Amino acid sequence: MKKGVRFLLAGLLTTMAVALSGCGGDKTGGTSSGQITTGTSGQEQTTAVAGTTGSITIGIPQDLEDGLDPHKVTGAGTREILFNIYEGLVKYDENGDLKAAVAESYEISDDGLVYTFTLRDGVKFHDGSNVTAEDVIYSINRCKEGDAPLEPEFSYIDTIEKQDDQTIVITLKEADAQFLAACTAAVLPQSNADPEHNVIGTGPYKYVSRVPQESITLTAFDEYWGEKAHIKDITLKVLANPDALVMELKGGSVDMIARITDTQAAELAGSDFEVLEGAMNLVQALYLNNAVEPFNDVRVRQALCYAADPQEIMDFVSGGKGFEIGSSMFPTFGKYYDESLNHVYDTDLEKAKALLAEAGYPDGFTFSITVPSNYQQHVATAEVLVEQFKKIGVTAQINLVEWNTWLEDVYKGRNFDSTVIGVDASVLTAPALLSRFTSDAHNNFINFSSADYDAKYAEAVASTDDAKATALYKDCLKILADDAANVYIQDLPTFVALNKKYAGYKFYPLYVQDFASLYIVE
Repeated sequence: MKKGVRFLLAGLLTTMAVALSGCGGDKTGGTSSGQITTGTSGQEQTTAVAGTTGSITIGIPQDLEDGLDPHKVTGAGTREILFNIYEGLVKYDENGDLKAAVAESYEISDDGLVYTFTLRDGVKFHDGSNVTAEDVIYSINRCKEGDAPLEPEFSYIDTIEKQDDQTIVITLKEADAQFLAACTAAVLPQSNADPEHNVIGTGPYKYVSRVPQESITLTAFDEYWGEKAHIKDITLKVLANPDALVMELKGGSVDMIARITDTQAAELAGSDFEVLEGAMNLVQALYLNNAVEPFNDVRVRQALCYAADPQEIMDFVSGGKGFEIGSSMFPTFGKYYDESLNHVYDTDLEKAKALLAEAGYPDGFTFSITVPSNYQQHVATAEVLVEQFKKIGVTAQINLVEWNTWLEDVYKGRNFDSTVIGVDASVLTAPALLSRFTSDAHNNFINFSSADYDAKYAEAVASTDDAKATALYKDCLKILADDAANVYIQDLPTFVALNKKYAGYKFYPLYVQDFASLYIVE
């Protein structure tokens, strides 16, 4: 844990946060699902109203502005909603285990090259048509051949064949232990020429309508193959003003909001709401554009790392809760997470100043931090960083933008100095977090470039020895830390406010919301 002089920021915003594409928990403990409080235990003792009935209004921080095509969306806020609408051959449960979904079962050959999926009989799309082998092949090819493949694992596919009406055989060019996780990619009907506007999946909820900047409506899918959703109608209400969340809750206009702050949670004490605490499972950092001056100089990046104090940020942004991180891996990925990297840049202002002087900036410099305005824990983090960097003579200016502007200018256009955001994993694999830092990755929005990193990553992905691959992925994490690719901060905590009329909320080790698990208390 970094040590630093504590200071007070008057009027520091401490409101809701979210991630780019997947926040940490209390350091005292946690479960594999990310849940770390006893809030859910009281709910588990309640009884659900029988059948699929009733409605619930859930607050969300932004509209689904990056689209509804599950193979193209990049925003975590969109993907967490599409989790309820779409399914792949397999899907994650709340423990992070892969379970059969559209596929009833699967077999993997001993050499790891051949994956045989037996499709579940009678799975229907939301338009009433049956899922066919042709639909599955179409969906996988769409992921494999698109301009930006959904997961890098699809590039390993050699052939996809229909063995019979219920059986799909996928043969890889080389073994890839992460491939099964990629098969969580959504299965779409081959006949749907416009999934962006014609939303058809197989999940427990189907899309009904959207009022831009206001709401999205879902309804339970009566012909869902698995356990039916308990609540029939869901309204997702866009709440762009994070400062009004408690008022919305207490006023009765919304029944649930995920990712409120600890301050807002305290305001709900003694109300009709239960506050659950869990982990957001993302990598929050000051992401630096490594291709622009002065951040193309590793010494400047290292100086900012030495000036930052993650614990001080956690104290002011989330009441001291969260997990400090020193590279692009969050603690839930215990297999790959390396706590020692948290100490590569223990706060040292004198060392930071010396590095700046060595790099030719003895009097500091000025740069901008572009932050999406609707994710206020990221805004609050940026505000703390501004104060911390002043101590080494560096002036940081916060540039607040709307989410869609951030996606276009920062993530896609790479036109920025730095940004505070959280990056999550779309699947529970090391490449889901680390592939973006290879030199030629389409989503390498920070323009990180390291021949050593590229070589280690390629060797890790190609390895069929799990222990060796794990060690190589950890080598990649160390390179990101040593090269100060970004100023790593924390895995943020998350607080969920749920009206006591409802129960059944589940935390996942991924950035998702499982609406089907919610039920009305009898």
